[in-house]
Amino acid sequence: MRRFRLMAVLGSSLLFAGAGLVRAQQAPPSLPPPDQTLNPQQLENLVAPIALYPDPLLTQILVAATYPLEVVEAYQWVQHNPGLGGSALTEAAQQQNWDASVQALVVFPDVLKRLNDDVTWTTNLGNAFLAQQTEVMDAVQRLRQRAQQEGKLNSTPQETVSDVPQSDGPPAIEIQPADPDVMYVPVYNPAWFWGPALYYPYPGWYWPPSYGAGIWFGWGPGIHMGFFFGGGWGGWGGWGWHPGWGGRTIIVNNTFIHRYNFNSAHLTQLHGTSAWQHDPGHRAGVPYARPELANRYQSSVRNNLRPAPTQMARQAPSQINERMGNRNIPQSNPRGGLFGGMGNGQAARINSDHGYSSLGAGRMGGGGGGRPAAPAGGGRRR
Repeated sequence: MRRFRLMAVLGSSLLFAGAGLVRAQQAPPSLPPPDQTLNPQQLENLVAPIALYPDPLLTQILVAATYPLEVVEAYQWVQHNPGLGGSALTEAAQQQNWDASVQALVVFPDVLKRLNDDVTWTTNLGNAFLAQQTEVMDAVQRLRQRAQQEGKLNSTPQETVSDVPQSDGPPAIEIQPADPDVMYVPVYNPAWFWGPALYYPYPGWYWPPSYGAGIWFGWGPGIHMGFFFGGGWGGWGGWGWHPGWGGRTIIVNNTFIHRYNFNSAHLTQLHGTSAWQHDPGHRAGVPYARPELANRYQSSVRNNLRPAPTQMARQAPSQINERMGNRNIPQSNPRGGLFGGMGNGQAARINSDHGYSSLGAGRMGGGGGGRPAAPAGGGRRR
């Protein structure tokens, strides 16, 4: 009888082990086509890696992700100018023809590297934000609420977490830097907060080591704003981007952008604040994932593409530049990097298809041929 019971127990163990093996071998749900809207869980998987970032940085990333080619250009530019730092770095970035959200990212080198290392995820994040802005911001709030309810999201010496009443709904969870002069960028494993991703694999960034009871959460080095913007820095309330959680919008501080000489050509006013609007002139040929977005924004780009009259009078036809927004774009100067050839429609579609096909269950993070990202803020590999 004892032998029979032992065999039964072993048989049950093997059965459960086999079931676990079958589950492990089952492929996760397939990714939705890029031209379809994402459901709430898919959006949560997509925004999870940045949902716990401080609000000023979170909103800046959401905006910058809609211009993924410029993000890649900014990262490459920083790598080619290692001697720049402090105010010299921001002054040099002001001269680049990127959106202001990308120009200001140079002060967060670890963040810029992460966005570049998994540029497919960055592009998908920007596409989702363009198509489903309200749903994306709702997904961030749901993840924050879940983390807070499980005791994993609390105020620290680096950031302040607070519930802010909203006139048209439940309180919103805001995350602000605790120090008005310093930003600490969190580095965390989304799987520890919300479980494994089912749709969009989390980027293959490095996480900090485990402390205590399996906590995968840490901080990058403190970034002092006065080092980049001088003594007139007025605190995070004056940063260029922050959320309007009640209206599910991003509020742009035009005064900040104008004061620090970032790209303000598309702003309707140079002072005060306004609701963010996507500027297709900075999309730089990266295709839009959905037809309605392509029709809306590409028509705007076509309307802004005009030969510069003064140059037409002085130059031969082959030397005439086209004007895009506030930028002169030489016709014979194709963009390099990952999105090289994006000015050609066929090349744009090929790059887009390649980007979406690379999102699979077994995809490792890192935009550079599968190479893992370097540690951010001293974190070590899992």
